Amino acid sequence: MVGSTGSAEGPRGDLSAGALRAGGALVLIGGHEDKTGERQILREVVAGARGRPVVVATLASEVAGELWSEYEQVFRGLGAGDVRHLDIAQRGDANEERWIRSIEDAGGVFFTGGDQLKITSKLGGSRAADAIVGLYRRGGLVAGTSAGASVMSETMLVGGAGEESAKVRGAVRMAPGLGLVRDILVDQHFAQRGRLGRLLGAVAHNPRLLGVGIDEDTAAVIDTNRSLRVLGSGAVYIVDGRGISHTNLGEEQEDRVLSLFDVRLHVLSAGDVFDLETRRPVSG
Repeated sequence: MVGSTGSAEGPRGDLSAGALRAGGALVLIGGHEDKTGERQILREVVAGARGRPVVVATLASEVAGELWSEYEQVFRGLGAGDVRHLDIAQRGDANEERWIRSIEDAGGVFFTGGDQLKITSKLGGSRAADAIVGLYRRGGLVAGTSAGASVMSETMLVGGAGEESAKVRGAVRMAPGLGLVRDILVDQHFAQRGRLGRLLGAVAHNPRLLGVGIDEDTAAVIDTNRSLRVLGSGAVYIVDGRGISHTNLGEEQEDRVLSLFDVRLHVLSAGDVFDLETRRPVSG
């Protein structure tokens, strides 16, 4: 988990539970967002930067140059006058002054897809991470697609079997994320890769966390008052495990299918809103 230096957040790299409650907006995208048509979701990213530079962070990808070229063209086409590349290849580079300056006067940071562990291993506890948190707390926007969306929460999903029911000892793997939003887990490419079982398994491990599954070409936009708004052509699925009355998660039969009683599922489409504090949806 990453954080700013100072008494409100504790030591570098550690955020208190509600430390980032006030700030800007987060745009969590399920992957494969439209880049050639109306580009509604990426248009939201440019608008959220409010005329200031947009920083494209390709840390998660093995094809950073290709993604940078693609997103630079799209963001410029949507009216962003200053688009910058955050291309941190090695963890030691994340403390270099040039990257800090590039982030500090920007209006938004956009994380591309790839492998979310590449993001946290390069950024966690670094000056660049502090700069991103600072930008967010000053009212800036932080967005991410696919792996770039999963990394936003304090706990992130990094692996697990899709397209099948969760098992008692299933291979759901979680790790610390960037911590920009608390109390949720994010999964992406959700309907397209059949990941409901995986998200249910993750929530069963810690029912305090809301599971948020985001379809491709769909975004969950989280604003300063802790409301989540759906944007795009697909759905956002929210798994609330707070009311779970029974689970067989502690049983020794590792290959047995997971049982969950009284878990709540919400399915939201474009325009619908979900209050992350009350855990209640509102129709759009």
